[in-house]
Amino acid sequence: MKTATITPLHILSRTAAALLGGYCFVWGFTTLGIALAVTLGMSFGEARTLSYLLAFLLFTAVFCWAFATASLGRAWLLLAGGGAVMTLLGWLLAN
Repeated sequence: MKTATITPLHILSRTAAALLGGYCFVWGFTTLGIALAVTLGMSFGEARTLSYLLAFLLFTAVFCWAFATASLGRAWLLLAGGGAVMTLLGWLLAN
């Protein structure tokens, strides 16, 4: 069985993925959530409040997941890439 060596750079990258990637992911989720809710007829204020409340829970989950996943590259790809895609979709839906 292969054991992983944990270096300070690895810890720094995991922390950055959890904080920065998690922020990007939650930003995209919030943008897309608000755009979808407004498109479906909810008022902007209610959609924003609902998305912000769910975003808090989501950030907590993705922050923990960034440390639990085996692949650091997968964490960056899913969090930063997924956030960028959701932001783009929300922006396109709003325009």
